[in-house]
Amino acid sequence: MQELYRSLEHAITFEHKRTHEPQSFDFHLHQDHFEIYFFLGGDVHYFIEKQAYPLQHGDLLVMNSSELHRPNFRTPRQRYEVIVMHFDPRPIAAFSSPQLDLLHCFTQRALGENNRLRMNPHQIEEMLQLCERLKQHKQPDAPPGADILYVTTFIELLVFINQAFSRQDEPQKTVHIPEKLTALLAYIDGHLDQDLSLETLESTFFMNRSYLCRLFKKHTGSTIHEHILFKRIARAKSLLRDGSTVTDACQLSGFNDYSNFIRTFKKTVGLPPRQYQALNGSGKIG
Repeated sequence: MQELYRSLEHAITFEHKRTHEPQSFDFHLHQDHFEIYFFLGGDVHYFIEKQAYPLQHGDLLVMNSSELHRPNFRTPRQRYEVIVMHFDPRPIAAFSSPQLDLLHCFTQRALGENNRLRMNPHQIEEMLQLCERLKQHKQPDAPPGADILYVTTFIELLVFINQAFSRQDEPQKTVHIPEKLTALLAYIDGHLDQDLSLETLESTFFMNRSYLCRLFKKHTGSTIHEHILFKRIARAKSLLRDGSTVTDACQLSGFNDYSNFIRTFKKTVGLPPRQYQALNGSGKIG
């Protein structure tokens, strides 16, 4: 049991960020980890898959490891505050019960949909209290038993989040995405294994490539190339988990150059494809 708590403690990260110069992020995925993003201040639209969520104080986002995402900071040098937690879902899943799946709000929905929980003041206060307890249990001078309390408090937090999501009645309002961009994103999703060069997209959508790039950058804060790259990596990870060979994963995710696929996958995921598959194969969570 002691080893279980020690491994769980290292499977959960907690970070409270406060800054007037938020770091710019490209589209990204987290290697086999899920994310909880508790927004406390700033001017941010958070882009997840094909949705852009406008955020206000107390909003909570949940993202699984297959959801491409990035914050879009709309006002420079504005105070930005957020609490971010990442966790490995595999050991956490063992704490679920027949009545409550702790991973439900992360996995039981379509990609990029229903990611945001807009909490009321009472829920925000409860979430802040749970986060403060996590922070205290993680202090270097925390008393014996803090490692156990850190894990159990995080489990309590997941119960709270899932219950809050299940009670949410308000429709999730998102930022309007132009129809042309929505069509472009859908086309990319459906043609990852095909040519997605700017020349191809330009001829497919009958739009100048410069206009396409400006439209994409304006609404997502990133580039078409970055988006396609990370979508292809996400597809390759899924294929590898489901048992595809490295060669098939390379081709089916749209990487025509095998060496480039190996290099890009390792740089993005942190492991070469074969090693990733050995650790995450057979449809394991991730």
